[in-house]
Amino acid sequence: MKIFVFVSFIVCLVTIIFPVEIFADTALDVYMNDFYSKSNEASQILKEIENSLKEGSRKKVCSRQREAARLGLLANKSLIKAFEIEGANPPMQAIKASQQRWESILNEC
Repeated sequence: MKIFVFVSFIVCLVTIIFPVEIFADTALDVYMNDFYSKSNEASQILKEIENSLKEGSRKKVCSRQREAARLGLLANKSLIKAFEIEGANPPMQAIKASQQRWESILNEC
């Protein structure tokens, strides 16, 4: 029993002296996660629209397209901010092409 108490005391002492550090997300991580989540969500919405159109349903196509386009545009903004935080030059040609694609989807309906 004494050994158990002694070992428990040592374990408590070690956890107090050497606490586990929790690393918070940096601003770069936040913007990159935002970019990936929004672009994935927008792509998923477009895939769902494509599948519903193949099945012959046009239910809420325009509103869902606009939602996907808004998410895509917000994702682009997050990507640009992530590059700015990193201090790197963003690939503006690719971002502008993506932006134009999302804007065309937004304005199509």
